[in-house]
Amino acid sequence: MFDKKEYRNRRARLSEAVGSGILLFLGNEESPMNYLDNTYHFRQDSTFLYYFGIQSPGLSAIIDIDMGTCTVFGDEMTMDDVVWMGRQKTLREKADDSGVVHVVPRSGIYDYLLKARTKQRNVHFLPPYRSENKILLAQLFRFSPADAPNHASAAFIKAVVKQRSVKSDLELVELNAAAAISADMHLVAMQMARPGMKESEIAAAIHQKALSTGGNLAYPIILTVNGQILHNHYHGNVLKEGDLVLNDSGAETAMGYAGDLTRTFPAGKHFSSQQKELYNVVLDAYRTAVAALKPGIRYLDIHLTSCLQLAKGLKDLGFMKGDPEAAVAAGAHALFFQCGTGHMMGLDVHDMEDLGEQYVGYSDQLQKNTTQFGLKSLRLGKELEAGYVLTVEPGVYFIPELIDLWRSENRFSDFINYEQADRYRSFGGVRVEDDFVITKNGSDMLGKPLALSVDEVEQLRASAY
Repeated sequence: MFDKKEYRNRRARLSEAVGSGILLFLGNEESPMNYLDNTYHFRQDSTFLYYFGIQSPGLSAIIDIDMGTCTVFGDEMTMDDVVWMGRQKTLREKADDSGVVHVVPRSGIYDYLLKARTKQRNVHFLPPYRSENKILLAQLFRFSPADAPNHASAAFIKAVVKQRSVKSDLELVELNAAAAISADMHLVAMQMARPGMKESEIAAAIHQKALSTGGNLAYPIILTVNGQILHNHYHGNVLKEGDLVLNDSGAETAMGYAGDLTRTFPAGKHFSSQQKELYNVVLDAYRTAVAALKPGIRYLDIHLTSCLQLAKGLKDLGFMKGDPEAAVAAGAHALFFQCGTGHMMGLDVHDMEDLGEQYVGYSDQLQKNTTQFGLKSLRLGKELEAGYVLTVEPGVYFIPELIDLWRSENRFSDFINYEQADRYRSFGGVRVEDDFVITKNGSDMLGKPLALSVDEVEQLRASAY
């Protein structure tokens, strides 16, 4: 945990931003894997973690802005808990570490909120994503569990998003550490991969590196020779000479902050000439996007600038034709780049995604384009501010089913050379990704340098043999 002053200051700023009423925070419960006592790895709700820092399950909290009080609701360990898990800090001690004076048994939240409803006080809560919290809210406020997210407070959401989006110096230390550990994970993969190895062997080594630092994975590992599958968590393939290996993996620190990196490298020592050409197209798009990062620019415009560079490179290689600017405006490039160039990061790898993309990645002044293929997958479009942390991750992906569909519809035939695309239908995919913080005048990369250029990657692969 950070010092208790940090959590007190965060809660005070939030209270001032919302102004009045009751702010309800719901922590996460243990989640059974295949029976009640065999649970998944516990992960606290990120907003609860941001304002209270307590990693224990079964908690809720209330900031009563009008009364000027803050209360954590939860039960102390029983003797059975001590027998099975050992003596730990008491909840009261954990609350004190967070700067909270009032600790009430878990059931007390029902009485508190019942009295508040009787007095017709305004209770703010955030959109629930766990079923147990949807049920709890339904019981408290008498609506259906499925309808619970629709009753969330927009004022509360906007205040949290505004505060959590700008990372403090303390948070940047954690995010730097997460990115550095993530780089170490990728280095392990690039040093050990060999033709004849299973993807699962490399994924296991990546996971081991994350665990060895005292944290865990920020998200399930994507380690695959089928890089055209954007979120591919299957690890059953065997690497062979000529394959491209796409590794998208990141560490989460013990305090919950995430890293998110991607590298693509040859299973052997060298890229083929075709692989090298397309890798450099992606790298040029990456560098174009990074160079454009600064406060005041919309990330939507950075995305489009990166896509334009991608389209120019693909045209040079014969995959696209015509005017690249017109092609990007129409969305023709999305045959090869179906997703967004980046997203916000922090306590979540897709930061605050549970609060709603319309609040986190967009704004009242900029609404998301949810109709154009490619743009509808862009998680971040709004104007950047100093202190934002985000990813830059362009890519090129050859998806045979998508090529066949668009070709059958004669879609964007003025911009796409389908004969050339079809020759590469078994190519796979290429992505590179790093994490950046927006500064007053531009941006800084988080973490540590990791092989990026073709020469750097090939030198690392050759030295590993």
